[in-house]
Amino acid sequence: QVQLVESGGGLVQAGESLRLSCAVSGSSFNLHSFAWFRQAPERQREWVATISSGGLPNYATAVAGRFTISRDNAKNIVYLQMDNLKPDDTGVYLCRIWGTNDWGQGTRVSVSA
Repeated sequence: QVQLVESGGGLVQAGESLRLSCAVSGSSFNLHSFAWFRQAPERQREWVATISSGGLPNYATAVAGRFTISRDNAKNIVYLQMDNLKPDDTGVYLCRIWGTNDWGQGTRVSVSA
């Protein structure tokens, strides 16, 4: 059974940083691409970033240059380093195995002005 568990969210001020983690179990981690999405109140779920099985990243325009996605294949963890956070980055951040319907429960990020 595939399980994804996000952690690392919190309350920060604009301009600060957070690092999110997504611990994955029950899957062939090395073979998969992974993505981070976010869900803000009263807004549609939004794609944030993807990392391929080979480690190639791709970012949404809104976060490019501020967020960095990475993966540790030895630990089965996907990271999202978020720098220079803005109030618009507020939301629940969810991890997903790309191309599947396997999601984590999410971790909440709140950025105050």
